[in-house]
Amino acid sequence: MDIDEILDNFSFLEEWDDRYRYLVELGRDIEPLPETERTDTNKVLGCVSQVWLSTSIDGSGDSATLTFIGDSDAHIVRGLLAILIAMCSGKTAAELRALDLEGTFRTLGLEDHLTPQRANGLKAMIQRVRADAERARAA
Repeated sequence: MDIDEILDNFSFLEEWDDRYRYLVELGRDIEPLPETERTDTNKVLGCVSQVWLSTSIDGSGDSATLTFIGDSDAHIVRGLLAILIAMCSGKTAAELRALDLEGTFRTLGLEDHLTPQRANGLKAMIQRVRADAERARAA
C-alpha cells in the first residue's frame, strides 16, 4: 500500500478508535522480517518496544535508492513502521532528505494519541531513516 492510499483512508476515519484499528491493520499487512534481519545493527535505539529496521541501499550519492523492511513486537509501533516504510521505501537519498516525515504523521493526527514513549520511538525510527539516507549520500 502506498502512502497516498494510507492518507486517503485516514481522512475518512474521524474517530481515534477507527484510526487505531486501521493502524494495527497496517502493521499486520507488512511482510514478516526474516530472522536474519533481527540483528543489533538493525535494532532501532530509543524505542521502548523491540523495533528492527533493515535498509538496503542501491547506488550511492543523492541518487542511491533505499529500500526498508522492518518489524516490531508492538502492534501500534508496527503500524507506525508500516506507514514509515510506505513513505520512504523505494525513494532516493535526495527524495528522503526532502520529505517532511513528521508533517505527514501530524497530518494523520497521530501525535495527540501516542504515548510519550511511542512518540519518542517514532522519532527514533524517523532519525534512523534519515541517518541511512545520509549514509547512502556519503557513499
